[in-house]
Amino acid sequence: MDSNVYRVYEDEIQALQEEIKLLTEKYEDIQQESTFFSEEEILKSKKSFQREMQGDSKGQECPSDLKVQLESLETDLSFLMKLTGFQFTSHSKKTLEKTGDRTVQKHRLSGSCYSLSFQLEFQLLEMQSKEKVSAVITDLSIIMESGEDSGVSKFVSSVEEHGNLITFFRSLSTYAEWHEHRRRTFLHFK
Repeated sequence: MDSNVYRVYEDEIQALQEEIKLLTEKYEDIQQESTFFSEEEILKSKKSFQREMQGDSKGQECPSDLKVQLESLETDLSFLMKLTGFQFTSHSKKTLEKTGDRTVQKHRLSGSCYSLSFQLEFQLLEMQSKEKVSAVITDLSIIMESGEDSGVSKFVSSVEEHGNLITFFRSLSTYAEWHEHRRRTFLHFK
């Protein structure tokens, strides 16, 4: 009986150690993402925020300016969604590796283009030299409901092989738009 009690405790200890490890990794990711800003930039932002808050107490209408900017951004976003047909529903980013001149991040992105939904997962390798920053997409994985169209499956395989997201988004936008037109036309005749 004592060995069962010890086993339960050992399992609980192991579960807690795994949870600590996950929380430590999450904390390190947050710390790495916060290092993208220098202390000088953080102090400037803090001072700017404090000035805005003091301006609010003096009767200036900064919140209305922010409200106007927000409405303008929402209008622009709505226009872009209508123009391209893309609606992104989720995005997550995790920093896997960060050294002095090299950063590897894992991105997950899901959304839809007209009536076709998609999910992307890829790693972004950013390398910084003295003059420029270069980015390379690796391990691209695309999940898309292609239905009975084998051409879409071939296209997705080709894009995954070459890691070209621009081609994917451009082609998907055009294909999804015409797919939607065909769907509506066939519904009309049914």
